[in-house]
Amino acid sequence: MARGRRKREPKRVLRALAEPFTVSAPAGARIRDRLSLSAEDARVLRVVGEHLGGCARADLAERVRIGRVAVKESRRAERKRALTKVSSSRWAGAITRTSEDQYQLSLRCLFDERASLRRSIVKIRQRLAVPCGQRAGGVRGYLNQAERAQKQRRLQVLIARLAVVEARIEAGRPAVVVGGRRLAKVRHHLTDAGLSEAGWRERWEAARLFLTADGESGAPYGNYTISVDPVDGTVTIVLPEPLRHLANAPRGRYRLACTVTFNHRREEWLDRVTAHRAVRYDITHGPERGRWYLDASWSTPQTVLPTPVELAAAGVRMLAVDLNAGHLAACVIDAHGNPVGRPFTVPANLTGPTSQRDGRLRQAVSELIHLAKANGCAGLAIENLGFDDARATGRETMGRGRRGKAFRRTVAGLPTARFRERVRGMAHHAGLVVVAVDPAYTSRWGGQHWKQPLQEQSKTVVVTGHHAAAVAIGRRALGHGARRRPGVTAHDQRIVQRRATGQTVPRPRACGTASPPRTTGTPHQGIKTCRDRSDQLALFPVSQDRSGRQPASPVYSDPANTGRHR
Repeated sequence: MARGRRKREPKRVLRALAEPFTVSAPAGARIRDRLSLSAEDARVLRVVGEHLGGCARADLAERVRIGRVAVKESRRAERKRALTKVSSSRWAGAITRTSEDQYQLSLRCLFDERASLRRSIVKIRQRLAVPCGQRAGGVRGYLNQAERAQKQRRLQVLIARLAVVEARIEAGRPAVVVGGRRLAKVRHHLTDAGLSEAGWRERWEAARLFLTADGESGAPYGNYTISVDPVDGTVTIVLPEPLRHLANAPRGRYRLACTVTFNHRREEWLDRVTAHRAVRYDITHGPERGRWYLDASWSTPQTVLPTPVELAAAGVRMLAVDLNAGHLAACVIDAHGNPVGRPFTVPANLTGPTSQRDGRLRQAVSELIHLAKANGCAGLAIENLGFDDARATGRETMGRGRRGKAFRRTVAGLPTARFRERVRGMAHHAGLVVVAVDPAYTSRWGGQHWKQPLQEQSKTVVVTGHHAAAVAIGRRALGHGARRRPGVTAHDQRIVQRRATGQTVPRPRACGTASPPRTTGTPHQGIKTCRDRSDQLALFPVSQDRSGRQPASPVYSDPANTGRHR
């Protein structure tokens, strides 16, 4: 019996790539200094924070009850007047503003959760429509009936969760936990978290304190509620109306016994407070170390940054960076899309406590900035990573079993948002531009077209697929394709060392009788090729003299560099 031919599956269509864009500069600045409080100062701040925290939670609950309405219908003026009686006018303004921001953020989280649930439901339904162990249209069915039954139950759970989320969106009432939902859930798992009930209670109360004062232009030193004297660094706080009996300074104010200096970006802070421009202050408490902190923040003017097209036209270099688990792969890319020098590997061990992870990430970004400046780069090229869809679909698209679970855990552990924000701020202050590109196919195309040439160029460094992906990222940031033009860089020890700058950007040919540009491997009639002392291709006519002497003819440089002879 003749065996039937297998039906050929349709070719997968590559998705369209998004255009690279310049990451905007930070819209503000934030600095921190430690408050060395006395016991009395800490007691007063805790009393004030608990009083204002209770007012803030009551106002947030009222804002949630109002629901999704226009800004003019949120009754903010009415709520502010009610809060002014138990605090002050400026404290009430900060509380109502914070409540509105918290409500809008919770709504955006609901919309994101709905989109994530919908993606998961669609993916599971697609796989359930395919018989077990088979493929149809590029969709793979589940391995066996047991897994299929589990996914059917999982689908019902996701549908129920989606109904609850849609009902909350329709009613305009998101669920908000002041102090953090994660910390609230730790209360039921104190043993696993290594906390006692008293320790958890201290963290919970510290997270629910409200000591935030919005800045005001024209007010003394930019903030009337929490004021910092730039001369001696003394901090004074306006007490709420019911707590005016705790004042130790005129006009119902409390002066702390400690001072602050703000060593980091102190000049910028002094320029604002001496000009009485708005500065916001936040007082926070870290019960883990028993420390109090004062944060100062302000908005910065927007800076017009060059676009990727302008960077490519300027002929600048870029440091392309590929984010991976445990390290960052980087490579310098010139204006023509060629890798320059050897690739770099910056270690980034992001395991351990949160404070250590952030410090290690800052150290890795600082190393990238140092490499960019040392190699004359104008900016950094990174991938616009989010992994939102990957986290939503999970096992449906990222493998199954032990290996797939390890891969999903690795992807979930990549600090994409934190890395993007750290690079954005630190690179801007270092005078570098950050260009984000579409991450699609960078690893695949980079390994296919650039891993072997990069290894031939870098003899002393072991080139990995991550370095090749960095080359693809840098080329995409400058507007070049991932594929190399064939025949430009030949597999010769001396040819590989020279730069083939004409492979990506077409150069205009010279007019007149000049010869057209020629690259390695292109046949040419009537002449031969040889190398001069500068290791460039030189063209000269064939001599009829067989004595071995070369004719006195001009030696031309490589036409691939300029497109014309010099």
